[in-house]
Amino acid sequence: MTTDADTLRELIDSGALIGGLGQTMGIEITEASTERVVGRMPVEGNRQPFGLLHGGASCVLAESLGSIGSTIHAQQFARIAVGIEINATHHRSATEGHVTGVATPVHLGRTLATWDITITDDNGKKVCTSRLTCMLRDAPQ
Repeated sequence: MTTDADTLRELIDSGALIGGLGQTMGIEITEASTERVVGRMPVEGNRQPFGLLHGGASCVLAESLGSIGSTIHAQQFARIAVGIEINATHHRSATEGHVTGVATPVHLGRTLATWDITITDDNGKKVCTSRLTCMLRDAPQ
């Protein structure tokens, strides 16, 4: 399933895909489906005191992308997705521009969804790799 531009815009505008923290950090979603989720985030405003992209910011980007894919997948079961585990390895720093994350599924089940997320800088160099697992729960009534 590939989400077309209008559907993606509706999901973003409704807050179903991203809001709160992701919006505050400037995350922009450019592609979203159960096969792949792509988004980018500015380094500016998401740095730690030494001027480098904050590792926690990379985790927010990774969890946002994996959660979006999990949410799209969970809709077919009338469920919602909630993150239950994330890990990240930070390979190099980013100091300017944007970082782009690409999330691809490892497992899409009825109760769990697991995603690999690769984050690169504007030069295509790998900044971080992450893995996110989301639990798929019944939607609240």
